[in-house]
Amino acid sequence: MKILAITSCPNGIAHTYMAQEKLEQAAQEMGVNIKVETQGGVGAENVLTSKEIKEADGIIIAADRQVDLSRFDGKLIINESVREGIHKPKELIQRIIDKDGHIHHDRNGDTNQKDDDQEQKSGMQMVYQHLMNGVSFMVPFIVVGGLLMAIALTLGGEASSKGLVIPDDSFWKSIENIGSLAFSFMVPILAGYIAVSIADKPGLVPGMIGGAIAADGSFYGSDAGAGFLGGIVAGFIAGYIAKWIKNIKVPKAMAPIMPIIIIPIISSLIVGLIFIFLIGAPIASIFEGLTTWLKSMQGTNIIILALIVGAMIAFDMGGPVNKVAFLFGSALIAEGNYAVMGMVAVAVCTPPIGLGLATFINKRKFNKGEIEMGKASFTMGLFGITEGAIPFAAQDPFRIIPSNMIGAMVAAVIAAIGGVGDRVAHGGPIVAVLGGIDQILCFFIAVIIGSIVTMSVVLILRRQTPSLAVDTNNIEMGMDQSENEIETEKNSVSTMDNQALEEQSVFSEQVIHISKQTLSRDEAIDQLIENLNEQGYITDQSQLKSDVLKREMESTTAIGMNVAIPHAKSDAVKAPIVAVMNNKHGVKWESLDGTLPQLIFLITVPSDSSDTHLKLLQRLSRTLMDDETRQNLINATNSKQIYNILKDI
Repeated sequence: MKILAITSCPNGIAHTYMAQEKLEQAAQEMGVNIKVETQGGVGAENVLTSKEIKEADGIIIAADRQVDLSRFDGKLIINESVREGIHKPKELIQRIIDKDGHIHHDRNGDTNQKDDDQEQKSGMQMVYQHLMNGVSFMVPFIVVGGLLMAIALTLGGEASSKGLVIPDDSFWKSIENIGSLAFSFMVPILAGYIAVSIADKPGLVPGMIGGAIAADGSFYGSDAGAGFLGGIVAGFIAGYIAKWIKNIKVPKAMAPIMPIIIIPIISSLIVGLIFIFLIGAPIASIFEGLTTWLKSMQGTNIIILALIVGAMIAFDMGGPVNKVAFLFGSALIAEGNYAVMGMVAVAVCTPPIGLGLATFINKRKFNKGEIEMGKASFTMGLFGITEGAIPFAAQDPFRIIPSNMIGAMVAAVIAAIGGVGDRVAHGGPIVAVLGGIDQILCFFIAVIIGSIVTMSVVLILRRQTPSLAVDTNNIEMGMDQSENEIETEKNSVSTMDNQALEEQSVFSEQVIHISKQTLSRDEAIDQLIENLNEQGYITDQSQLKSDVLKREMESTTAIGMNVAIPHAKSDAVKAPIVAVMNNKHGVKWESLDGTLPQLIFLITVPSDSSDTHLKLLQRLSRTLMDDETRQNLINATNSKQIYNILKDI
């Protein structure tokens, strides 16, 4: 089975490559050959060849930007968002294996075929994709323009009653003018590439013309213009008008000139006239009111705005909610309002920096994989990449996401009060180093305090060390072990006498029971040990309980997903055995994700039993990662049902 994939996100910085990694990891686990082309901020990498496309069994598109599908004529395709590639890579691969997609037929840009390709996404997903396609092309113009203007003001500005001003005869005035020119492209580019996402290349001209009209209020009697709001409206109108014209059946003789003459001219006229005579002035009034309101915000109002912006940025870390706040802040830069982007600039970097600091300050609360992720997260935070926090949030969302939001909200409020402004459509300390930040001292104070708040909340919520960190192979890794010890244990597990373990049953129906009582952790452990004693598997209840609780004191063994796996080696155990409890209410037991354990597996092995417990943990972990199996165990009504599921492990 050979599968090809393309990943792409609006900014082309993090999600694109995270989806690539997840798809490649999932393919390796499933024994599938995959090649992933990334269409990131630096362009296409690992590009698919014609030979590879010809030999492929199917194509996965995981993208929030428009992807050219013309080269996949006749191939099986599934088209989903980039987040599906990150969170559900195995499901996407399985859909190709199951032929759960559609055959793409390229008909020289036929719109009906494009509709078929996109019908797998909901209406809101497509609106978001079109909008983000425009944003992804717009952002570089804001970044270049903002940096050039910031550098020019920093190096060539002279103090005056109006602040820093660059003399007209200065060399730096030319640099500032180039930056201003880059800014002037912002709205036309936004509108043009929204239209391209909807109608392909025929949408570019009407989209950019509509965007230019939206930005120039002189067309409809406005001093300010309709700004980015008008650009968004113009892009969607132009795109759908061009798409509608494309659907009109024309004689074959006219077909070649449709995309280069007929469609651009007609759609440009329609969009321009609609904007000039109907909607330009109303949208300009709305945008002008919004801008005036933002500039007048002081005291409580600006704090409320900062709280909202900070929460949105940190909530989904590069997802749709984050992108809305980012678009709002970056689009206002062209209107001379740098305050909102200042809030964004501090909020985007506090989650990854804060999580990185948490792993540095208290390593005992994190497994080795998370400690390594912390280093990468901290580095990404310095460069304003919020997505560095995603791996932590994916593993422990109920603790990490609130921690991120609280830290980002605090940072945004401090930035708002301190008058922090960001002239560049990006955030993080890197922008401050390059001179794109106003009130740089307050900026760093906001970032430092916000990051410390994120770190502190994470460490408070994660009061105990995670006992199990299941890697890509679902093998348990101890938190306090050195890398050499981990490797030794892995090798020991892999070279164990598997046959001997299989011949020795570790599950018995007699020590599996269902409880409807409300129990604490210690009460549940007592019942499990009592069952083992009654069935003659142990010699000393007190000794075994002491050994189990000694392990539990190091860190919780409630790994989340309503599962706990307490375990111990003990002289009181005669032979390896796993006692099982299904508690319908959930045991009061602190877990990594806050869920109450309903499935408790007490793994007990003799002290001289080598690494048998590791093998059992590996098998249990692999089994319990399957949602259906886990749910079947939770829903079981008698011990025999549970035993029949577990006996095959």
